[in-house]
Amino acid sequence: MPPGKDPPFTQEEWINYHYPNPGSHFSMRHAKIVFAFLSAIALSACSTVAPPYTPSMDNVQTLKNSAGSQAKVGVFTAQKKADAPLSMRGSSLASPYEKSYSVYVAEALKQELSLANKLAPDADIEISGTLLQNEFDASGFSTGTAMLEARFIVKKAGEVRYDQVKTASHEWPSSFAGAIALPRAMQEYTVVVQKLLAQLYQDKDFNNSLQ
Repeated sequence: MPPGKDPPFTQEEWINYHYPNPGSHFSMRHAKIVFAFLSAIALSACSTVAPPYTPSMDNVQTLKNSAGSQAKVGVFTAQKKADAPLSMRGSSLASPYEKSYSVYVAEALKQELSLANKLAPDADIEISGTLLQNEFDASGFSTGTAMLEARFIVKKAGEVRYDQVKTASHEWPSSFAGAIALPRAMQEYTVVVQKLLAQLYQDKDFNNSLQ
């Protein structure tokens, strides 16, 4: 490995160390293929836990600006496929919250409501939901993609006041090298969840249901 450098390595660092002059005996193209192959082996058959959710300050501000009352977060479920670990080039990415991506969405909602002073465990308004789709593709050499779809339900004193489906998608620059692409992809999952909740908070019907 490159001296004085801990993994993960960039593609350029690895190639420069192992093939300081690739043009003389090993084409640069072949060096890149070897690096990608070794990265895939290192990450294959591994189960990785996704990073915890990072609240969006824009989302928190939107909640603060709304006229909605405080609410509690109820149970979030998922269609079976939507709650499964995500696939990443032979590896799998599990939710850090009970290994459930529906619980991930619920936790994200709790964090942002709490930061906006809109969360109250004893509130008579409850937000629950179902994760319908959870698609994640980090296999592309130039672009990664993610798409979420969830149904959100708001009840007040047991009466349904809001019931709608929201969808969000997200793209980010990827890389041929798995050692670069996969850590980036794990961080980007938070962004698509932020986008999903942003759509919810910006819905006037949702805000009216919290009053």
